[in-house]
Amino acid sequence: MTKTVLITGASTGIGRSTALLFAQKGWTVIATMRSPEKADWITGNIHPLKLDVTDLESIKSTIAQALSQFGSIDVLVNNAGYGLIGAFENCSPEQIRKQFDTNVFGLMEVTRALLPQFREQRSGTIINIASIGGRMAFPTYTMYNSTKWAVEGFSEGLQYELEPFNIRVKVVEPGPIKTDFYDRSPDVAKSEITDYDEFVNRVLANLKKAGEQGEPAEVVSETIYRAAIDNSNQLRYSCDRLGSVFLTLRKVLPDNIFSMIIRNGMTR
Repeated sequence: MTKTVLITGASTGIGRSTALLFAQKGWTVIATMRSPEKADWITGNIHPLKLDVTDLESIKSTIAQALSQFGSIDVLVNNAGYGLIGAFENCSPEQIRKQFDTNVFGLMEVTRALLPQFREQRSGTIINIASIGGRMAFPTYTMYNSTKWAVEGFSEGLQYELEPFNIRVKVVEPGPIKTDFYDRSPDVAKSEITDYDEFVNRVLANLKKAGEQGEPAEVVSETIYRAAIDNSNQLRYSCDRLGSVFLTLRKVLPDNIFSMIIRNGMTR
């Protein structure tokens, strides 16, 4: 029987790569995005639907449409997100609210919208795309890191609540990945307080270099697929080599040593 996956933020990057991979594997793919009319890469078993994760009515109507059209959904991939970059003091309340609305509250509300169906069918897998930045922090990514730490905590707690219903929760933790995240996706805080400019520019240059040297989005989509078909209770999945190294170092090193590595690598 053909399985169905719903992916948020499927227009580009990891979301698009994941949609194409699941389709290649024979799944029915519901690829949601804010502007499906621009998706000129859609293939036969990929079905684009309009969804804005910051709009509760959009979430409710799109999930209802998806369930009506396809009957049931087996896997949810909460991929929609972006990065707010810059010194915290330069981030406006509106920018911070938008960052959490997209990366955290949107993810929660899409999950909430699908849980009744998952509970009714006594099965389902929720895959939340976090980041290595959900278990460590990087300079100028303070707000982005905050959202991904929230996703990690939400996912870890949620798994216990859903286990009695045979619903699995998975967290995928990419490191630096070569996508348009570093060019198109970020929202850069305005430099109203110029004291931070020299530091921020130095860090952003190092982060962009790391992204340019990162592995392709396909590494993440393959991990997402592996998590989707994994019937174990494994919660976290690392993806790329550099991300895996960082996660290992974070686990085994004292805070002061790990912080020194981040300082040396990101701020010089």
